[in-house]
Amino acid sequence: IEIMKEVIRREKEAGITPDPNIDTYMKAISVEGLERSMQTDYIMKIMGLDICADVLVGDAMRRGISGGEKKRLTTGEMIVGPSKALFMDEISTGLDSSTTFQIVSCLQQLAHISESTILVSLLQPAPETYELFDDIILMAEGQIVYHGPKGYIMSFFESCGFKCPERKGSADFLQEVLSKKDQKQYWSRNEEGYNFVTVDQFCDKFKASQSGQNLAAELSKPYEESKGHKNALSFSIYSLSKWDLLKACFARELLLMKRNAFIYISKSIQLGLLAVITGTVFLRTRMGVDRIHANYYMGSLFYALLLLMVNGFPELAMAINRLPVFYKQRDDYFYPAWAYAIPSFILKIPVSLVESIAWTTISYYLIGYTPEASRFFCQLLVLFL
Repeated sequence: IEIMKEVIRREKEAGITPDPNIDTYMKAISVEGLERSMQTDYIMKIMGLDICADVLVGDAMRRGISGGEKKRLTTGEMIVGPSKALFMDEISTGLDSSTTFQIVSCLQQLAHISESTILVSLLQPAPETYELFDDIILMAEGQIVYHGPKGYIMSFFESCGFKCPERKGSADFLQEVLSKKDQKQYWSRNEEGYNFVTVDQFCDKFKASQSGQNLAAELSKPYEESKGHKNALSFSIYSLSKWDLLKACFARELLLMKRNAFIYISKSIQLGLLAVITGTVFLRTRMGVDRIHANYYMGSLFYALLLLMVNGFPELAMAINRLPVFYKQRDDYFYPAWAYAIPSFILKIPVSLVESIAWTTISYYLIGYTPEASRFFCQLLVLFL
């Protein structure tokens, strides 16, 4: 909101009338307190994830979204925040050329629409994927051979004496022209005779070229800090306040519990049925208050404790399955560990309370423990804890 106010103030000072569509979008994404922001919906549309927005990701046991959609989801998860610079290493690993093209196409739209900076390293990209990029950084032996607009790279190599054949992919040509084994076939100055051009020689020629000189001149100019705004850089690790992070984690935990409601309901029903069976096994009409029957009381108490403990095992498995996602999001500073742990602990308390009440109310008087209310609630408290 602070940045939005600053933009409006500067527009008024400069007498600029903003484009109505852009102005509406900027104001919409700055609104707070919404369950889903317009920015989230917008990124989902760009990444092509709106068609599978309500589908679970899936795992080894449950069919979910496709491999390409998983890659786009991971990318979308990172770009939906306030980050404006993305660095992506080998994102095409394990994907076919069609899926890689879709992902890079989404990134191209994002870069052009939101004016983000995206640096992607790709190994042997398909020609159609290569064409999506605006600038190319060609590296070899730890040095930058070329860094500039894609449209000038071929003319640079032609000035060095190498020409890409018509039916050859540009990306393959750029990789092979630096190789000692493949370089000779692209030599175009037959009248001069061919000598192997090393990476160092290419680098020297690039520095001497117009593109290289423009780049050096641009980098040599220091940035004036006075031109920057105090909100241009973020000095906080997390993008939200601690309270907002906690609320977001509470909302997510509640959503996950609603999705898994069947497990919690079936566990409570199962516990109630077992309480009835246990009550009939240790039925009070067959038990007296003496030393012999004391062992039966002890046995029933031990069974109750054991059963309530074992009843929590499915929860343990679910928590372990979620750990990889937690580790990833914690390491990427989505939220701290405490913001994940506190909701997960607090929201499970009502479940434990319901299970303890279901067991105690059914089995306590069937088995024939002391009928005093204080003893009843004391056992309920122990089982709940």
